[in-house]
Amino acid sequence: MRASDALALPLGSGKTSPISAVDVARAVAAILDPAPHIGQIYDLTGSESTDLDHYARVFSEALGRPIAYRDVPLPAWSEGLRQAKYPEHVVRHLSAMAELTKQGRYDRMTDTLRKLTGEAPTNMRDFVKLHAAEFKQHGPTPS
Repeated sequence: MRASDALALPLGSGKTSPISAVDVARAVAAILDPAPHIGQIYDLTGSESTDLDHYARVFSEALGRPIAYRDVPLPAWSEGLRQAKYPEHVVRHLSAMAELTKQGRYDRMTDTLRKLTGEAPTNMRDFVKLHAAEFKQHGPTPS
């Protein structure tokens, strides 16, 4: 994204509700006393479920530059992961998640994080602003 100003992902018009790693860590910390959590399954989601066009607008607003969503073919995207030296099991996992997202299987919201921690998930706008330096373009900005 830093080089192309695009979220280039094979998700079609699928919706998703991403959750930050910090929020996941907060949930894990909340269940460290295993007794009440044995046998439980927790479906953690972010604060909204929407498509990548919406998330591209959020990135644009938070970063102050235009970011677009570009749907890319899954095989080419998966091959890009391999070229970037991701382990094959990670490529297969991410590819399966991409296909499920495209099919609408990740279009869901839960209040699980709030129930476990008493706090709402970090919204995408706040996440991007917090990590803006990581999304900064390298080199001169194209005109």
